[in-house]
Amino acid sequence: MTATTTPEAATEVAHEAAAAGMPQLDPSHFANQIFWLVVTLVVIFFVLKLIALPRIGGTLANRKGTILNDLAAAEEFKQKALSAEKAYNDALAQARAEAGKIVAQTKAEIQQDLNAAIAKADTQIAAKAAESAQRIDEIRAGAQEAINEVAKDTAKELVAALGGSADARSITAAVTARMKG
Repeated sequence: MTATTTPEAATEVAHEAAAAGMPQLDPSHFANQIFWLVVTLVVIFFVLKLIALPRIGGTLANRKGTILNDLAAAEEFKQKALSAEKAYNDALAQARAEAGKIVAQTKAEIQQDLNAAIAKADTQIAAKAAESAQRIDEIRAGAQEAINEVAKDTAKELVAALGGSADARSITAAVTARMKG
């Protein structure tokens, strides 16, 4: 084979190729192949234009609509969530304020009860202290009398033991004078 570019050489190469088993390269079949290529492309074009592309476009439109609806629903849910969170925070703040009021009220009631109990205890303590003071005074007075009696008896016995005689009046006067200081 020579590397010439004459039309006869090209035809000869094509005939050799056709003879070798490749009819696609046979120039006598080119017109027929081009015709069927054009017919096939036209059919594919119309099938795509009339059937496939509208379905694909419809599917894309449905998807776009679904996505837009989902986004709108998500935004709506977001707004609802924000309003629910705000309502929750408001309710929580209100509950805390109410709890604070209840705590303050309970503290005040407990303080009143405590003050009443303290006042009652103070009254009872004062009564017990007065009663105790009265008993102490009674004991003191009784002790004073007992001391006076013991002193008089002791003085009388001492005078008698020393060999003297004294009357009850003089012993009482002497003991009373000594007890007063």
